[in-house]
Formats: sequence, structure tokens, C-alpha cells
Amino acid sequence: MNWDDVRMFLAVARSGQILAASRRLGINHATLGRRVTALEEDLRTRLLIRRTNGCELTAEGEVFFRAAERMETEMLAAQASTGRIDTAIAGTVRIGAPDGFGVSFLASRLGRLTRRHPELKLQLVPVPRSFSLSQREADIAITIEQPEQGRLVSSKLTDYTLGLYASKAYLAEAVIPESVEALKDHARVGYVEDLIFSPSLNFTGEIMRNWDASFEISSAIGQTEAVRSGAGIGILHDYIARQYTELVRVLPEVTIRRAYWTTYHESGRNLMRLKAVIEFLGELVREEGDIFV
Repeated sequence: MNWDDVRMFLAVARSGQILAASRRLGINHATLGRRVTALEEDLRTRLLIRRTNGCELTAEGEVFFRAAERMETEMLAAQASTGRIDTAIAGTVRIGAPDGFGVSFLASRLGRLTRRHPELKLQLVPVPRSFSLSQREADIAITIEQPEQGRLVSSKLTDYTLGLYASKAYLAEAVIPESVEALKDHARVGYVEDLIFSPSLNFTGEIMRNWDASFEISSAIGQTEAVRSGAGIGILHDYIARQYTELVRVLPEVTIRRAYWTTYHESGRNLMRLKAVIEFLGELVREEGDIFV
């Protein structure tokens, strides 16, 4: 398999057009088409469905595209280690993030980065119970703990806080609790305990021994919506809850502190597209850091 053919396939897959990819690569579009065909013949499978208005990946093409991106990452890392530094902010970066941070904070802000770098493609995905940076299930992971194992590069992104909240509608029909003990007399919203994949997510244990929620949701966004609806008192991320005027902080002296970390595989250390995303994430929290504390 010719690496140049793989590189050209990636350009076509990312642009969706042979003509656009040929302009970006600075080669004749007919030549590019022949190189992609040669790759398909080497692999003995069809990677692209070619139409007059563009190209679409086949199912096999989708699988090979992900593999080709991993090959590209390793190739660029090898080049960087020998002094040839990747200078292009282009290609795909997959960011894995908790749903609270990903949906409530990142989703509305990452568009700025794609506008800044038109050839950069971002994918925002939820961090599952377990994931592998080495297998590129995510290029950058936002985690609530600093990973201690593996060939990973990690740094603290920001601290953040959580607190107890209820809706104004709920409190209009209930006595506002004046102590943690009084929470036992209220409906409570919490996590599904057997789906808590990290001790750091066991927020309720820092407040009372037996939270015993009447409504359990395995999503920070879902819990926020449940509390907003009047389902009970819940432990919510302050930077999310403050967006809603119908939510009231209960027992404001009770505060839980956590941190978000950015982590990526060390093979991507010199990839400019990863650097650009990491730097942009830092830029965001510096600009809006006051919402997290």
C-alpha cells in the first residue's frame, strides 16, 4: 500500500470532492482520481461512491477512513520526531467530553474554532464508561480525573463546582431545607448508582450517607432538566444551573469541587490540529473562567 495514495484518499474523503481535494493538494484531478482507484485496487474494495456532484464513502470506506486517520497520526508523529513538524491545522479531531461540559459549554463555542480553521473538522462525542485514546476512540478527552496510566499527556483545564438546587415551583410547595438532615424530607434527584464509573462522580456521598433519590438519571443534563421540572432537589453543576432563572441554590454553604482535565495520546504531541484544539479549550476557560467557580 502506497502511503501517498492513502494521504490522497484522506483529502478526498475530507473534502467530499476529487476536484476540491486536487486543488488543495496541488495536483491534477484526473491524477488524483487514478491514485484513489489504485488504492481501491490494492485493498480490493470500493472506498468511494463517485458522483458528478461529489464523493461519498462506502461502508468499507468509512472503516478505512478511520484507520487511515490513525495511520496519518502515527506518520505525522514519526515525522515530528525526526524534525519534520506538521504545520497544517487540518483534518479531524474527536473530542470526548462529559455531557454536562460537552453539551452545555463546548457545543455552542467550538464553532469559533472551525471558522478560524476552515480545514479543521471537529467531532464532539460523550465520554463513555471506558474509552481508548491509543485506539483513537477520542483524540482529546475531557475527564474529571487525571489519568495515571498509559502514554498520555494530561493537564488541568479548569476547576468547577456543584451545589444543591431546586426549582422555584418545587420550593413554592415545600419547606426550604435549612440543613443537610432536612433533605431527607424532600424528593431528591440523583445518578443511577450502578452506572457511576468513577468515584469522583459520587457527589451524593459527600453530602449525606444515603441520598436514596426518587428519580435517578445517568446524565448531568437530564438531572438539570428534572430539577427544573420540579422533580426534587438535585446536585447540579453550578455553571449549568446558573443559566436558568427558575433554579434556586439550596443550602449554599454546601459546595462540591471537581476539575476537568484535557488528555491526549503522546503520539499526537506534535500534531498542529491537536495543539490548536487544546489551546482553544484553554482560551475558552480563560475567557469565561468565572462561570466555573
